[in-house]
Amino acid sequence: MEQLIGTSLTVFVGVTVLLMGFASYMTGQALAGTWRPMWQTVPYALLLGCVDRFLVWGLFHGELFLLSGYLIDSLVILAIAALAYRLMQVHKMVTQYPWLYERSGVFGWRPRR
Repeated sequence: MEQLIGTSLTVFVGVTVLLMGFASYMTGQALAGTWRPMWQTVPYALLLGCVDRFLVWGLFHGELFLLSGYLIDSLVILAIAALAYRLMQVHKMVTQYPWLYERSGVFGWRPRR
């Protein structure tokens, strides 16, 4: 596993999942909060993946130019950003248009009857 991500599992969880995960969660919320399209989470996640690789290299002597590590980090960051985007989008639709929509589960809404 360490050969794939280029660092130890604890560093991966700490930097990628917790630190960059928080940043990507806030990014997803900001994009949905300003009614931007969901595809815009992709370039932001790729940029945060670069920052993640740099932090892992600079602070913990991990591999900087490891393609598999960058792709895994970026996919985790993208998944968190997409989750935050959808949660915020559902929240905004239900709270801004309560006469039209009601919540239908965690990730969806439906027309109010």
